[in-house]
Amino acid sequence: MVYLIGAGPGDIGLLTLKARELLAAADVVIYDRLIDEAVLNLCPAARKIYVGKSAGHHTLKQSEINQLLVAEARQSNIVVRLKGGDPFVFGRGGEEAIALHENNLPFEIVPGVTGAIAVPAYAGIPVTHRGVAASFAVVTGHEDPTKPEASVRLEKLATAVDTLIFMMGVGNLPKIVDKLIAHGRSPETPAALIRWGTRPEQEVVVTTLAQAPAVNISPPAVFVVGNVVNLREQLKWFDSRPLFGKKILVTRARAQASKLSAALKNLGANVVECPTIRIADPADNFAQLDAAIAELGGFDWLVLTSVNGVEKFFARLRNVGKDTRALGSVKVAAIGSATAQRLEGFGVVADVVPKNFVAESLADALKNFVGGKKILLARAQDARDVLPDALKNFGADVTIAPAYQTVSVPSEPIDFAALDMVTFTSSSTVKNFVAAHGIDALKKIPAAAIGPITAQTLETFGATAAVVADEFTIDGLVAAVKNFYGEGT
Repeated sequence: MVYLIGAGPGDIGLLTLKARELLAAADVVIYDRLIDEAVLNLCPAARKIYVGKSAGHHTLKQSEINQLLVAEARQSNIVVRLKGGDPFVFGRGGEEAIALHENNLPFEIVPGVTGAIAVPAYAGIPVTHRGVAASFAVVTGHEDPTKPEASVRLEKLATAVDTLIFMMGVGNLPKIVDKLIAHGRSPETPAALIRWGTRPEQEVVVTTLAQAPAVNISPPAVFVVGNVVNLREQLKWFDSRPLFGKKILVTRARAQASKLSAALKNLGANVVECPTIRIADPADNFAQLDAAIAELGGFDWLVLTSVNGVEKFFARLRNVGKDTRALGSVKVAAIGSATAQRLEGFGVVADVVPKNFVAESLADALKNFVGGKKILLARAQDARDVLPDALKNFGADVTIAPAYQTVSVPSEPIDFAALDMVTFTSSSTVKNFVAAHGIDALKKIPAAAIGPITAQTLETFGATAAVVADEFTIDGLVAAVKNFYGEGT
């Protein structure tokens, strides 16, 4: 089966549920130039073939793409042809479907959100609006409107509808404008050029029909003509978000970056993920943790200092056929709200959660409860010894069981000049970032730290955190970044 899927105009949030499901099942994905990398990440197991086209450069001719589809359909179970926008709105999906039909190959069409509607919407421009526009036309701007055999009848369209939306029209903009004006459209008609619509890089220029050709903008862009453009001042929302236009680097482990990245993106940031660490099994392959779990009933307290620690502890518990009942009367302490929340996911309510989410505060919160008690501390392999040392000073018998370790990952190229901020969610992210990229970059770009310990680690390398979260959580870090740019609430 071949699925001709519309991926929408760019924002992965506009991808349909059916498209997401089929991408996950695909054997091969044949995709176009404007497909966002985040969409391609939804099909990690699929073989990917790029057939993108740009002005003056085609990876393959359309006839060759048709042949490729036929060939792949004959040797693969699920073939996805992934196209920007909608396959049947200037996507040449009809030609590809006909080629499949002619070769007796089954296909399905999965419509996508067309950029003709979504891109103006993200710019705050409705294509219709009561009392302003009751009709619209979507027109290809790629066809030369001056050639004798032109199929686009701009002389008819110029005044036939209220709103005109030109796709792929930047290269022909002077000719399009001249013809519209020559056939009755007022030169003063409001117009807008929207580049990279629905993406963090979105750029909107409001002008008039006559002045549009003078706008310095490059493809891909949508050209909108009509009085609805005047509504942008009231309706713009996408590029009014507090972090819009800010390019922020996230250094958190890739498997855990999604929450931070999503929160920053929701505020308008252009997020670049470049993990400096990954979470790995401890060097002893859980020997100490497994030994402690075998004697779990002999402990008075279980102390967990991270979400990773929680997940690894309960994974090992399950590994030996046990569940939360094995805790029995063992009390549980969590270093902060995120750790406590993850505990609740396993049906455990923490007995102690300090007000400040650092080891020093957790030790202080436990000092009146641990004298003469046996403590199991499941934590990162190379964590600071502040907590166990303090608990021992309070008279506790502390067993440290490494639940995981953070290891560095290969460095990825970073365009530091394009960044507005870099975020750090732990001391290990700082250390590995500096090891990979040096300290000079951090002296030129504002750094955001999830808490004072991470900020102190930055200082040991000679850098100062411009942002330190008041609440030492991902939500707290996001709020601090928002406040830094003067948009706090």
